[in-house]
Amino acid sequence: MDDQRSMPPAVRVLERMLTEGFATGNTDIVDELCAPDIVEHQFGMTGQGQEAIDKVKRGITEVHRAMPDIHFTVGDWTQDGDTVWIRAEATATHTGPFLGPATGAPVHLTVIDIARVVDGRIVEHWGVPDRFAILAQTGQLRQLIPTS
Repeated sequence: MDDQRSMPPAVRVLERMLTEGFATGNTDIVDELCAPDIVEHQFGMTGQGQEAIDKVKRGITEVHRAMPDIHFTVGDWTQDGDTVWIRAEATATHTGPFLGPATGAPVHLTVIDIARVVDGRIVEHWGVPDRFAILAQTGQLRQLIPTS
């Protein structure tokens, strides 16, 4: 897909949240890129305003602690008005607890993010990280499936 220079500013906001936030553990990026009254719809982070901001920051901390070498690449994106959609691919090593104990396993997952971005800030967000991919690649999924 297009490189970073050709991404519209609203798409770049989502890309920065992944690469400058989740990939580095920098929670300050949330205050820069999210509106104070953000509405968050992502499973495990739902909320509005400061509650949502705190949950997103906690999510960044947890993901970075579990996979400090995580790297994101935005593969596809589109925009319609103030709504943007991205598909990002992530690779990492599962070296800290996340959806189970650390395993040292390599992980590859897809993240779908949809957000309304107004004046350079996320005002509403829906995120779908492929948690099943993490569970399967770290062996945690086997523990959830009964054997008979």
